[in-house]
Amino acid sequence: MDLKSVLNQSQYEAATYLDGHLRIIAGAGSGKTRVITYRVAYLIQDVGIAPRNILAITFTNKAANEMKERIEKLLGLDGAGSTICTIHSMCVRVLRRHIPLLGYGTNFVILDEEDQKALMSKLFKELGVPKGAVTPKSMIHYISAHKINRISPDQLKRNVAGNQPEEMKADVYKAYEDYNARHNMLDFDDLLVKTLEIFEDNPEVVKQWSRRYQYVHVDEFQDVGEIEYRLIRFFGQDSTVCVVGDPDQTIYSFRGSDVNFIMNFDSDYENVKTVILDRNYRSTANILEAANTLIENNENRLEKNLYTDADGGADIVHYTGKSEDDEAAFIVSTIEDELNKNPELTYRDFAVLYRANYLSRPIEQKMILAKMPYRLFGALKFFNRKEVKDALSYLRLLCYNDDLSFERIVNVPARGIGPKSLEKIQLVATNHRISDYEALCLYSDEMGLGKKSLLKLSAMVEAIEKARTSKQSLADAYDTLMEDVGYYEMLKSNQESSRIDNLRELKSSIAGYMRDHPGQGDFGQYLQDIALYTSQDEGKDGDYVSLMSIHMSKGLEFRQVFVSGMSDKVFPSWRVIEENERDGMEEERRLAYVAFTRAEEKLYLCDSEGYSYVEQGPKKTSPFIAEIGAAHVKHIGKAHAPALSFADDDDVPEMEENGISDWRAGDLITHDVFGKGVVVSVHGEFIDVAFAVPHGLKTLLASHKTIHRLTN
Repeated sequence: MDLKSVLNQSQYEAATYLDGHLRIIAGAGSGKTRVITYRVAYLIQDVGIAPRNILAITFTNKAANEMKERIEKLLGLDGAGSTICTIHSMCVRVLRRHIPLLGYGTNFVILDEEDQKALMSKLFKELGVPKGAVTPKSMIHYISAHKINRISPDQLKRNVAGNQPEEMKADVYKAYEDYNARHNMLDFDDLLVKTLEIFEDNPEVVKQWSRRYQYVHVDEFQDVGEIEYRLIRFFGQDSTVCVVGDPDQTIYSFRGSDVNFIMNFDSDYENVKTVILDRNYRSTANILEAANTLIENNENRLEKNLYTDADGGADIVHYTGKSEDDEAAFIVSTIEDELNKNPELTYRDFAVLYRANYLSRPIEQKMILAKMPYRLFGALKFFNRKEVKDALSYLRLLCYNDDLSFERIVNVPARGIGPKSLEKIQLVATNHRISDYEALCLYSDEMGLGKKSLLKLSAMVEAIEKARTSKQSLADAYDTLMEDVGYYEMLKSNQESSRIDNLRELKSSIAGYMRDHPGQGDFGQYLQDIALYTSQDEGKDGDYVSLMSIHMSKGLEFRQVFVSGMSDKVFPSWRVIEENERDGMEEERRLAYVAFTRAEEKLYLCDSEGYSYVEQGPKKTSPFIAEIGAAHVKHIGKAHAPALSFADDDDVPEMEENGISDWRAGDLITHDVFGKGVVVSVHGEFIDVAFAVPHGLKTLLASHKTIHRLTN
């Protein structure tokens, strides 16, 4: 096999080096899968290693299957027999032979997520967990986090003693573990944790496995966590270990990934050679230059600089819209223009990436209106998400008193209304020939419901009627309704921050509808308008634009990529930065690096002005835009207002008196009570102004004496 004819110099060196452990730093689009494939083929065909003595660990089944197919294509039947699988599959092989050491049978059942949810619901009922106290999904994540950190239920119970809600979760955790042990069942975390337990306590088992494999390969090594890392050390204890990854693409720390495992590999193992694959076969030179310039701002990385032999390519476009709807419209119209200009392009050549799933909402709406086919990956379409459907049901109930909406939300949040209680409400409604909600309002004393439930239902009715007669804007009335019925509180107690973001984004949708229909919009008209978006088919087959989070896009590539929501505090995420300022910022920068390097030919970076109901403040362009440098970047759209500083400083702008009609979105003001702010929108005599937390968005009389215009 003439490897020099199919691999570049660095790839060839990585594929053929056998004198010690090997760390391959593989930049985006540098052909790492190709290198691992040829390395395995080289070991078998040119060196004579038996396939059964070669192990390659991947982190997805898709990657494992792809590698198997490539080796089979290169070597035919001679390549059969090497072990190429995920870390979970490898652990199953160990457990099928050795799990009796832990008291389990070898015919154990592996639980998937749906199995876990069903079991959790069963345990909630048995333990009397109050409805709404915690969701099955959040409880599964809670157990997983403690299990991966090897905190047992008993240890957890001691740690949270005195905290009743946390003690309840610890009890559920113990019941979950006991049930699985009795029924010989393991979840996916158990596959790793229990294999590690066996290896730690049984050195002879470790020898059986580590002596079998002479060469161990680990793909995506930048994504390993503590448990995976320790397992890999056991599997490769008596082997030559080759790890492949890119520290600049470590983006899963929230799942336990630790960039330091690949960074410190040459310290943890003796006799390590490092080969850097930095020739990119995917993107244009301009895209790579921007990505390189951005990632150079990180301190905790191994130095490399992606390059390509391809031409410079098109400039990177940075577009700032007047609003998020304007930003979405730009994305849709640009895709249409590109398709019209180049008949070789299809919708599948385009991807829209974003930092958080709630950002898909305006893009979905614009694509539906334009009849542009799209597929949403990794999440439900915005208006199909449970919390959004619940919120819309509250609005429908407010407008129409309909029974379907009532049945959906009468016990969300929990109000002690089960099937029997609902039947009692429906019976009274049928007898009086009115809707369920009207019956609850007029004849609740006839329903035979418990006092506690009636009290909660009464509070729900009061909240709905308050919203029905509210003098607030539609967006604020909706927000107050969700607060008053306890929906926000329910999500906060379950730590469902992404669901809260979706409800805030729905507020943004309502506010946008108000801007487009000044003086004539109401909830009924809004619901009629968005009915269009909830009745669309998924359309998973055929030609479509791909919409997905940046995390979901890792490993993929598209001819043209749009990164939307490039606003500060959105991307980089303020939540991540708040947890760990330096490390968080570096991971957010790595995430941007991954997003940019998905693009082959054209890259568009998009953001918008206005007020973010999710971030509770005025929008500013992401600092990542400045960090990519000015070279090969074309700025278009509406320029942002200068970034506001809400701290005291020496350079206080001059104040001007103002009239009524000359306000514009983006104008800077200072208010005698609320301080500095930025005008978000103008409605006749009134202006919406975004102030710093805790004041947020305020609607003010434009000519009021407390408002002063700022000029630099």
